[in-house]
Amino acid sequence: MPTHADFLIRADIIFFNHGSFGACPRPVFERYQAWQLKLERQPIEFLLRNRASLMAEARARIAAYLNTSAEDIVFVTNATSGLNIALRSLRLQPGDEILTTNHEYGAVNRLLEFVAAKTDARIVPHQVRLPYESNESFVDAFFADASARTKVIVISHITSPSSLIFPVEGICRRARELGIMTIIDGAHAPGQLVLDLAAIGADMYSGNFHKWLCAPKGAGFLQVRPEHHAMIEPLVISHGWCEGNGFVERNEWGGTRDIAPFLTVPAAIDYLRDNNWNKVRADCHRLAAQAQTQLCDRYGLQPFSRNQFAQMVTIPLPDCDAAKVKTELYDTYRIEVPVGSFGGQCGIRLSVQAYNTTDDIAQLIAALEALIG
Repeated sequence: MPTHADFLIRADIIFFNHGSFGACPRPVFERYQAWQLKLERQPIEFLLRNRASLMAEARARIAAYLNTSAEDIVFVTNATSGLNIALRSLRLQPGDEILTTNHEYGAVNRLLEFVAAKTDARIVPHQVRLPYESNESFVDAFFADASARTKVIVISHITSPSSLIFPVEGICRRARELGIMTIIDGAHAPGQLVLDLAAIGADMYSGNFHKWLCAPKGAGFLQVRPEHHAMIEPLVISHGWCEGNGFVERNEWGGTRDIAPFLTVPAAIDYLRDNNWNKVRADCHRLAAQAQTQLCDRYGLQPFSRNQFAQMVTIPLPDCDAAKVKTELYDTYRIEVPVGSFGGQCGIRLSVQAYNTTDDIAQLIAALEALIG
């Protein structure tokens, strides 16, 4: 099983923030560097003669891994870029509504504001009830905020601030029945969940490979259903934008860039397969749940959810100076973990990965006791 030694994280730090930027295992990182070396040794051959076939091979691997078609998926540098392509391609009209939640990622909220300002559309943020009750009650409450003007739903698969797993398959199914387009922010899903894009059935889905799939930084994807290919406008117009080219060709090449992170994703998929990642995920979830139970019991607080999370969990804390606690955890205890406020409640977002241990959890709890009582 993988240990801390399999990763490049410094040994003097307890790293509980895999959810922000991830961490790349040594063999995957070595494959990444090998691709970069190929690029530097003969850039013209690599980027002009071989790029298309290399990208096609990598895209076929990830399409099979995500259960989608290689013709419906393109590489992007991160989920935010993919969501920009999706949302900025929409033909919204004044008064159209975008249904979302109050648990979305900050950058996506700004993107929604940008799109709404450009189109005079209206953002409708559903207020998620906490503690989370059930998928059925969530879906019913969510769609109670839909109206005849709702044109698109933008929602996370796993939320950034609260770490909740939303039932996107049920949301996409009901939205399709109502004629509402669905765009899913899957930044935290690949690698943390077993992801089946065909089963989810979203109109568009964007996710990261460089978080929980443990690929190098700068590797993500955008999947678009075939009926929407023609409407998609690349963020960068380049040589691929010409008559006769399809979705992949129009979006894949935006000028000179390092494609090594994309080509390394198959190596990350292999690493997870070879290291029994289903067990790793289960062990990490158990540690995350253990930490939540211990902290909530210690402080007499209600968790946001008992089990609606995977390897990442946001745990409520008593009122505290969140910024100071976060700083002290790192400066004094060498623990890297985000602490903040969500919905007026202080909390800590704990990401548990293969390199974390029960002793790491114990040190975090002891440090919190020393800092907030």
